[in-house]
This record gives sequence, C-alpha cells and structure tokens, in this order.
Amino acid sequence: MTLNGAFSIMGIVNVTPDSFSDGGRFLSSQDAIAQAMKLVEEGADILDIGGESTRPGAEPVSESEELDRVIPVIEALAVGADTKISIDTRNAATARAAIKAGASIWNDVSALSYDEASIETAAALGCEVVLMHAQGDPQVMQDDPHYEDVVMEVLAYLAGRVELSIAAGIDRAKIIADPGIGFGKTLAHNLALLAGLDRFQALDVPILLGASRKRFIASLDRPGPAADRLGGSIAAVLAGYARGASVFRVHDVAETRQALKIAQAIESPDRAR
Repeated sequence: MTLNGAFSIMGIVNVTPDSFSDGGRFLSSQDAIAQAMKLVEEGADILDIGGESTRPGAEPVSESEELDRVIPVIEALAVGADTKISIDTRNAATARAAIKAGASIWNDVSALSYDEASIETAAALGCEVVLMHAQGDPQVMQDDPHYEDVVMEVLAYLAGRVELSIAAGIDRAKIIADPGIGFGKTLAHNLALLAGLDRFQALDVPILLGASRKRFIASLDRPGPAADRLGGSIAAVLAGYARGASVFRVHDVAETRQALKIAQAIESPDRAR
C-alpha cells in the first residue's frame, strides 16, 4: 500500500449543545466563528459547520433551530475565512439556506436519504456532496449494529447512493463518499472498515474518513474523555491515508496536518511541501 499524495483536512465546528466531543463549547455564533478561524490558522482546507448533533442517542432539532445556529456562522465565515465551507445537515432546507449563505459542500450523514427532497435539492444546488453510510438513525444506531460483511455491505450501499445521485443529475466529480465510522458500527466493524478502506477506491470518488476522537479509540486504549483520543485519531487518519482516503474530518487540525505531511514526505520526498 502506498500513500496517495494530496489530502484535504476538514475541521469540525459543532454549533450544538450536545455533540459528543465539544458539545456546548461553540454554541454561540461568536465562539463558533472564533473556533473556525482558529482551525483555518491551523491549516484546515474545509470548515464543516453543523447545528444538529448526530452522536449516538442524539435527538433531532427543528429546522428553525438548526438554521438559527448555522447560518450566522456560515455568513460570517464566507466573508472572513479563505477556505471552503461545508454544511453538516440531513435537511434539504438547511442545506439550501447554507449554500445561499456561502457554503459549497453538503455533508449528509444519511447520504441524501433522510429528507426525500435531498437528492433533487443537491442536484439543483450543484454543490459538492458527502454521502455517508449509517445503519439506523442517531437515536438507535448503536443499539444492535449487525452485518454479515461490513466492508462489502457499506461499499455496496455507497455505490448505490453514488449511482442514484448521478442519475438524479449530480456530477460524479462533486461526490465524496464516507464509510461512516461509528455510525451503526461496533468496534470490530470500525476496525474492519479502516483495514479495508482501500476497497472503497472502487467507488471512483474521493473517500472521506471521519474517525476523530470517536468512541472506538477509547475501547482500545485509555477510556475517558473524547479530548484524550488524539493519538488514536491520528493513527486512524494515517491508516486511512495509506489506504487511499484523501479527506479527513477532524477536531485536531494542526496535529493531523503535521502527521500527514510527515507521512507524505516519508513516502514521496519529492512531494514534501
């Protein structure tokens, strides 16, 4: 296995009271904007702004509340941050408003399936889309996740969503796929997906990996707060990069960028930047 060269880092900004890692820290627009600008300084290529937690057991929020949380942040960043902006939402109306406010990527944990208007909306918007796999919705997805072959089943699901999106008018060049680490998966499922991530190259779209600070890390070492999972998060990023992932959704931007740049330079010294 060899490293694939280019990578993009997506910095996480949760404008929520209940996200698993930093819930409540950036709930005010001012705090969220300040955190986003910090991530830009650390080297984020994309800022992923979310107003609804999708952690295991999370309750959905109303459309109006989600909009109130994310739109002021996106509007400010569209003017003040020289980086791409992503809206992390399952709702078509929120995505439409976010793209109008300045976002250019729609990151949907339901792969455009939660809202029946999503695929049509994404095609009309012409934005980039992230299609993620999840088994079940956040309230129940960790109750009893099961697969016969997790890599094959997640790959087949994403292949179907990619083709359905293309058939609806979304350009393949604007599609990114995410296997959904931690979304309806046990520890064994997450590890199998990370080990088999190279198989997702068959989708012929960029692969996003979102393993940052997730619970499976604490299952293997040092149970405790999510903020204590930096080492495991970077290990997952490097494993994914070695298997062809090229977009990494993370909380710890500076540390992740440094790890990737060193790995890149070791594998391909001529690419050192």
